Amino acid sequence: MGPRHHDQREIAAPQPLLVVIVGPTASGKTVLSLALAQKFDGEMVNCDSVAMYREFDIGTAKPSLAERARAPHHLFDCVGPTHYMTAGEYARQARQVLTEIKLRHRLPIVVGGTGLYLRALLEGLFPGPQRSEELRERLRESATSRGPDHLHRILRRLDRAAAEKVHANDVPKLIRAIEVCLASRQKMSELWQQGREPLRGFRILRLGLDPDRAALYDRINQRARRMFETGLIEETQRLQLKYDAASSPLASLGYKQAVQLLRGELTREQAIQAAQQAHRNYAKRQMTWFRREPEITWLKGFGDDAQIQQEAVERVAAKY
Repeated sequence: MGPRHHDQREIAAPQPLLVVIVGPTASGKTVLSLALAQKFDGEMVNCDSVAMYREFDIGTAKPSLAERARAPHHLFDCVGPTHYMTAGEYARQARQVLTEIKLRHRLPIVVGGTGLYLRALLEGLFPGPQRSEELRERLRESATSRGPDHLHRILRRLDRAAAEKVHANDVPKLIRAIEVCLASRQKMSELWQQGREPLRGFRILRLGLDPDRAALYDRINQRARRMFETGLIEETQRLQLKYDAASSPLASLGYKQAVQLLRGELTREQAIQAAQQAHRNYAKRQMTWFRREPEITWLKGFGDDAQIQQEAVERVAAKY
């Protein structure tokens, strides 16, 4: 009898806590995560796709060196500027980091706004077939010559359910879906149901920042302007000269507008306004994505608000 009771007690021991902080750009995720890290002996795990790239600093709003000195930070500045990072590779690296933090008996805090990366980390991605560059190139040429709607029609014939989930103008997703159907000889929508390997070994507390929309847009506008005032154009010019178009982050928010300015396509003020608009649109898409995610506890304010920080501390303490 004794050993069996002992096993049951071991099984009942609570798994360590993992805190996830999500929310739109400029909502104060970094500040909130640092407040929790200092209170609960935490370590930060980045979940922002562009912040993983080395040398891309001003336009990514990474934590400053002073902020990073306050707690360990992981998966920042860990990808070369010409490397392509997939959600699956992110999930693999992040899970390894979480295992190491767990072994140190510290609190892992995943912070960021890239919804697909977070889903890959927590829920897993289906193990699709290898990418075929030859097929992708043919499909890209087809999209250029005949329009993305041509790819959408192909996908609709191969897999109607997947076609309904992918926007007719989203060429990268259309190409991947067609590639998966042709390479695996299965429908992508069926593969989505198979082989997902969710994260195990943690109890997960998801906290979401949901500040007032007008106040958020005001912060986004200020932050985008500040990026241009503190050297974004010079940083972009340096990265362009060094890596040319081989660096995918140069197409990301802020950098894209700085590139257009350097090409003479936009004036400085037009570039700032275009960056502000792009960031506001991104914030809207982020909130749409995160509202569909399960089990998020929403905090109605910014991460640097003392009341919001206190509420977050209480939520974590209740689970810790």
